[in-house]
Amino acid sequence: MNHRRLPSLSSLRAFEAAARHESAKQAAQELSVTATAISHQVRGLEEALGVSLFLRKPRQLKLTPQGRELQQVLEAAFDSISSVVERLSAAPVRQTITLSTTPAVAVRWLLPWVCLLRDSHPDIDLRIHASHEPVPLDGVTADIAIRYGDGRWPGLVAEKLFDNTFIPTCSPRLGLHEVEQLPLHPLIHFSSQGAISSPLDWATWQKEAKVPGLDVSAGLVFSDETHAISAAVGEQGVALMSRQLIQDELEEGRLVQPFGPEFEGKPFFLVYPESRRHDPAIQAIRDWVLAVPGGLCTLTR
Repeated sequence: MNHRRLPSLSSLRAFEAAARHESAKQAAQELSVTATAISHQVRGLEEALGVSLFLRKPRQLKLTPQGRELQQVLEAAFDSISSVVERLSAAPVRQTITLSTTPAVAVRWLLPWVCLLRDSHPDIDLRIHASHEPVPLDGVTADIAIRYGDGRWPGLVAEKLFDNTFIPTCSPRLGLHEVEQLPLHPLIHFSSQGAISSPLDWATWQKEAKVPGLDVSAGLVFSDETHAISAAVGEQGVALMSRQLIQDELEEGRLVQPFGPEFEGKPFFLVYPESRRHDPAIQAIRDWVLAVPGGLCTLTR
C-alpha cells in the first residue's frame, strides 16, 4: 500500500472551516479555538503545500484557485466522514440481560427457543443464571427471573406462566402399573442443596399415598432435575417430577405415569421489578418468554 502524503488533519479542518465561512473568526468559533490558531494552522498548511490558499483582505478571506480546489475536495471528504460517523453512531447498542431460573426450566424449556429471541432482538445478549435459589433482580445478579412460588414478591411484577403438577414417573420398560409395586423399585430423588424452598418430595407424596413398605429415604439422589429425569428415562427407578417439565418424554412414551396420586406444586411465574415494567429490554425478554411454545397462560399487560 502506498504511503499517503497528507498534511495534518487539524490544519485541513481549520482551512475547510475558514473557507466555508470566509472568516477565521467564525471558523474559530465552530472549532472552539482562537482566530489566531486558525490563522496559524492555515499558514502552516500553505507552507506545507507551497501555495497560497487565500487572498487576504480586510475582514474577509477569498479563496485562490488552488484554495477553491482543495476546499471542494475537503468538503466532499468531510461530508462522507460525517455521514459514516452518524450511521455508525446510530447503530443499536448491545444490551445484556440476565435471566435467572431453575436448571431444568433453562435446559428443557428456554434454551431450545433462544433462536426466537436472537431473530427478533439481535441486539440483546441473554445470560442464563441457573439456580433454585431466588436471586436479587438488581440488574447486577439478574434482571428478570422465572421462579416458582405463590406469586407474591414485594416490588416485583409476577405473571403466571404454567402450573407445576408433580407425578410419579418412570420408563415404561420397568413394567410398573400398580402403586403396590413401587417398593420393589428404587426411588429417584431430587434435592437442591442450599435451596430456600424445594419441590415436592417422596416423603410428602407418601403421606397421601400411604404405600405399605415404601422407604422414602432410600434410592438415588440428584441435585439437578435434569439428571433425575435422565435416570428415570434410563430405567434407574421411579421419579417424582413436574409433569410440565417432562411433557416431551410423556408424549414420546419414554416416560409414563403409572399411578397417582399427583400433587399441585407452586406454579412458575415470570418475575421482574415493577420499576422496569416499561424497560424495552425487559419487555423484549418478556415477549420472548410468552412466545415460547408449551404451557403458557394467555396474559395481558
